[in-house]
Amino acid sequence: MILRNRKLWSNFSMIPDEMSEGFRFYSTKSNSRLDFKKLRPMILNRIEERSKEYPVKGMLQVAREVLGARNALYDGVSTLINHFPVWSCKYCPEVYIGEGGHLIQTCPGYRHYAKNKVHNWVKGGINDVIVPVETYHLQKMFQKVIEHHERFDHDRIPAILELCLQAGINVNDPTLSLSTTSSHSPRNDNNMPESLSDYDLRSLGIRTLKAWEILRSGVQKLLLVYPARVCKHCSEVHVGPSGHKARMCGVFKFESWNGAHFWEKAKVDNLVPPNIVWFRRRQDPPVLLDSGRNFYGHSPAVVDLCSKAGAVVPSKYHCMMKMDGITAPV
Repeated sequence: MILRNRKLWSNFSMIPDEMSEGFRFYSTKSNSRLDFKKLRPMILNRIEERSKEYPVKGMLQVAREVLGARNALYDGVSTLINHFPVWSCKYCPEVYIGEGGHLIQTCPGYRHYAKNKVHNWVKGGINDVIVPVETYHLQKMFQKVIEHHERFDHDRIPAILELCLQAGINVNDPTLSLSTTSSHSPRNDNNMPESLSDYDLRSLGIRTLKAWEILRSGVQKLLLVYPARVCKHCSEVHVGPSGHKARMCGVFKFESWNGAHFWEKAKVDNLVPPNIVWFRRRQDPPVLLDSGRNFYGHSPAVVDLCSKAGAVVPSKYHCMMKMDGITAPV
């Protein structure tokens, strides 16, 4: 065995210097360990040099389109919910769009004391159709990681706005300031809905559905360039190269981790949640019953709302909505 090792080493020693660069030799001696204190300045310098590559000029127009689509989406939904009632459950996140709530027994009840109960419906708002997702606002993309004791020193803004800001949108943009104040908060439901004709409602539904598609496709393009993180155990989102260290994870079975988040790469659904709801087709009864729950379809809340206004639903949603499905037996 010793002779074999000597022969192997002699073969390596015969390798020319030009070819030896492709080989790595590892040692278990303590003096061969890397000194991370010496490498730290080099790593920080590399991060600082990387920050000069952002924002990417080619993505600035995409960020502007995303911001404009978001404004159009909120304006359209805030008007449509005055003509098509939106209902939300009092005890769970279930949402339904229609003249009245459905009778499908999927509610866990008050504090999850019961299971598979009929929902307790109350009047919903714009945040039930477009789920708000907030994140910490960073002064610059590659800044120091937010510690737990610094969680109140940073503002919380919509995640889409933070993504657009990191993409190069000017903070003093009047369109941006309008989005952070009025369009992110629900409108006053006490205002009388303005009368719109069927043609105007259909046009508004088409524009709102188009804004929804532009928003999602634009966010997907931005996520290819600008990193974002989401906790794998809760809905916390952080727009930046690494997640923050604020211990706010609300999953109780991971309480031993002291509320620390477990970050993974975020997707479009994490920043723009589709909020899937039950969809009532033409062949379904006026009120959806629990006996036909296996036959009914689903749809994103925005798509369902726009379809009720008269917009044509894209074919990619037909499978989810079961447009040509059979009627539930009585």
